[in-house]
Amino acid sequence: MTFIARSFGVAAIMATSALCAFGANAQEPAQNDGLNGTLWLQTSVEYKATAMSVYAGATRLLPAAIGDHSWTAALEQGGNYSAKPPAVILDVDETVLDNSAYQAWVVAENTHYSSKTWAAFVHDMVSTPTPGALEFTKAAAEKGVEVFYVSNRKAPEEESTIENLKKFGFPYADDKHVMLRGEVEEWGSNKTPRRQAVSDNYRVIMQFGDNLGDFTDEDGTLAERLDVMNKYNTYWGERWFMLPNPSYGSWEASAFGGDWGKSGGERRQDKINSMAPWAGPAE
Repeated sequence: MTFIARSFGVAAIMATSALCAFGANAQEPAQNDGLNGTLWLQTSVEYKATAMSVYAGATRLLPAAIGDHSWTAALEQGGNYSAKPPAVILDVDETVLDNSAYQAWVVAENTHYSSKTWAAFVHDMVSTPTPGALEFTKAAAEKGVEVFYVSNRKAPEEESTIENLKKFGFPYADDKHVMLRGEVEEWGSNKTPRRQAVSDNYRVIMQFGDNLGDFTDEDGTLAERLDVMNKYNTYWGERWFMLPNPSYGSWEASAFGGDWGKSGGERRQDKINSMAPWAGPAE
């Protein structure tokens, strides 16, 4: 397989051919749990309007956050931080960069995520800005706020990530401000050490992500996650800004106890069991 600009173009052609074949042979496409979520991310105006609204609301709050020196969005913030320069922390994938092309390839090929194909996608640098993200980061930078990109992309993907951000003009796209998993020994998938590293030198006024772990490492079952959300109810929409991602995330794994060793059918059944359905019409 050659990646990715070519291979994703080939995948698109294959997907189109498959649709034509469907009409001719009446053969249904394979079932894939990611279809609707990815379709919504890539094609819906509802998604784009939601993302733009999140970033527009944050932009309006920038002057207040900058001016109030007691304002912080980092749980890791300690000591006398009021005199520190302001900064914002953003996740990258599905927060700053839209990778729905990779998810669409997974669906079209009826395959699954793998670190190998994901790395190839990252190195092709074909991700595009999440609606509103570029405008917000530029507005923050113009007001003297430093921008940090804290992502669980892996250290070998740093150069490609930086170049992908630079291609669209994202501010502070450099090796100081792009903080990936594994670049420092203690920088694992848990983002607390990286948030702490930023908080040591800056007053973090806002954080952005598409997953609970982008804000706090308190996670767990469906009920525990709900408790965490409610625990920080005063942060949402003021200090913490969540982008929608129905395609993947820890929300999915929490429905089946994070046991990826289960078969696809078992995981799907656990998801169904996690829902609260209507009882149905009275007979």
